[in-house]
Amino acid sequence: MKRSLLLRFGIVISILFVVAVSGMLSSVIIAETAEGYAAAINQAGTLRMQSYRITTSLVHGTAYENDYSANRTDNLVEEYNQRLFSPRIQNVISKGPSQRVTETYQKVERQWQDTILPNLNNYLTYQRAAALSSLKTERITSYQTKHLRLVDNFVDDIHRFVEALEVDAERKNEQLRLLQIALLCLTFILVIVSLYLIKRYVLAPLNDLLTCANAARHGDFSVRSRFLSEDELGQLGQAFNVMAEDLSIIYADLEARVNEKTQDLERSNRTLELLYSATKRLSDSTLGAEVLEAVIHDIEDLMGVDSGTICIGHPGDDQAYRYASTSPRDIVIKEKPNNQCTLCLGQGNSHTFQVKSQGTGDLVNIFSTPIKDKSQQYGVLLIEFSKEMILEPWQERLLETVASHIALAINVAQQVSESRRLSLLEERSVIARELHDSIAQSLSYLKIQVSLLEKAVSENAESTQLLHSTGILRSALNGAYRQLRELLTTFRLRISENELGGAIKTTVDEFSERSGLSIEYINQIGNCQFTPNAEIHIIQIIREALSNIIRHADATRAGVALQCDQEGMVTVTVEDDGVGIDDQRDMMQHYGLPIMKERAECLGGDLSIVESTLGGTQIKLTFNINNSTINKSNQSFVEQLNNA
Repeated sequence: MKRSLLLRFGIVISILFVVAVSGMLSSVIIAETAEGYAAAINQAGTLRMQSYRITTSLVHGTAYENDYSANRTDNLVEEYNQRLFSPRIQNVISKGPSQRVTETYQKVERQWQDTILPNLNNYLTYQRAAALSSLKTERITSYQTKHLRLVDNFVDDIHRFVEALEVDAERKNEQLRLLQIALLCLTFILVIVSLYLIKRYVLAPLNDLLTCANAARHGDFSVRSRFLSEDELGQLGQAFNVMAEDLSIIYADLEARVNEKTQDLERSNRTLELLYSATKRLSDSTLGAEVLEAVIHDIEDLMGVDSGTICIGHPGDDQAYRYASTSPRDIVIKEKPNNQCTLCLGQGNSHTFQVKSQGTGDLVNIFSTPIKDKSQQYGVLLIEFSKEMILEPWQERLLETVASHIALAINVAQQVSESRRLSLLEERSVIARELHDSIAQSLSYLKIQVSLLEKAVSENAESTQLLHSTGILRSALNGAYRQLRELLTTFRLRISENELGGAIKTTVDEFSERSGLSIEYINQIGNCQFTPNAEIHIIQIIREALSNIIRHADATRAGVALQCDQEGMVTVTVEDDGVGIDDQRDMMQHYGLPIMKERAECLGGDLSIVESTLGGTQIKLTFNINNSTINKSNQSFVEQLNNA
């Protein structure tokens, strides 16, 4: 890609790299060439001092101290040679310094080699001579004089050499400084150019893309990128434009789908509202025409249909019963009543047909859906709407669902009615059984006594025998009256759900108030559930036992306890501190105990009579509330009652 941003930035970075490397190399080279100048300058400066030391040695030397003075001068000359040709100076000279440095150094070197050094060597030669003569002294003096005449110019040349070295070193430092400034300026220019390129080719396209992205984030897919160059960001802008175009199409499609789903959701909400309203109406109120007409009105409000009708009938019936309707007219034509209901009842399936309106004569559509629960059909739901209107599938399914709810409500109503009928039949059977076990036996006994009395009267029996018979009759009548009163009291007890303990508490309070006997009552039946028949038997056994305690036990206190464990085993205990009963066989023939025993057997339990811990008698009833004998006994008794 010729106009690639990566390539451009690579070139800029490469240039910066080249500039940086060039600057570093130039600095290294200049620093390398300038290295040693300071040492050379110092070394050159020592040449001047060394010259003055040699001169001083010559001036203060005498003929009488020839050896010492010669040796000292010789050492200074040797040292001067070493300094003049030292590596410090030679290193700078070998690096190719400026022409002035080379010329001044060569001049100092020639003057030393050609003039100064030979003169010093001659001086040292005469200075070391053994014989002291006037010629020697003259020669030494001449050499000293010559050296003094040459040394000033020689030192000036050395000074010019040092100055040349300093100028050359300063020039190299200046070159390094200028090079660094130039490189810094070039780097700054490159940075400015880079920033400009970044702003133009990176930041501007990125800002444009960010603006487009923010607009797209807020749902505006009409924006497009303006930077469509051939570099990477340009291609990204082109890709964004394509993406925005695709998103605008997808978004428009999504909006259409959302609107469609919104309509479906609103329709579902209305459907659920209708189903909830219909279910609430059908469950909260007694099923009747008013409730069903209210359900039909709800259908009309939701679906916009004209009216509705509910008919009771089965497929194949010639005549159906119009149970509820919101239509001001009948669908069938009264002049042709035969076989018209088959149009509505159909074959037990949902269907639509057309009939002529009795008011206008125009054709209207009728949608018929069966009101059935599982396999049982109770009738049909008829919905009337104009011929221009077509029911959608969801509307048909909704009407079928409403019809099924109506069928379920009818089924529940029938089950409640049947349950009430069975409850009434069971209550009647309980009353009949209680009458049979108490009043009927007493009446049979009275019938026998009346027959004996008639026989005694017909045989002109003695008055004593007649009075005995009438006393028996009176006692039996009193017993029958007492039993009747006990039954009426029992049947008047209102035993609501889970209130058996309260009913027994009422019975105990009644006997305690009537007799003045202290009766302790313990209720531990918990949440055990009893059938109505079992409740009657338990109450009657307790009443019979308390009645016997009051009439025969001569007790001062008594107790009634009810217990029921987790397995459903029920224990009813009635005890007293009275005189008790000596013979159980004789006991079973008196005080209504056989009837109590029979009631216990009807409960599928056992009745035992033992001595109480209080000192009297204890009557203990035990049975299981889950025993099926109770249901079987009730069922057989109902069957006997029906057969009678």
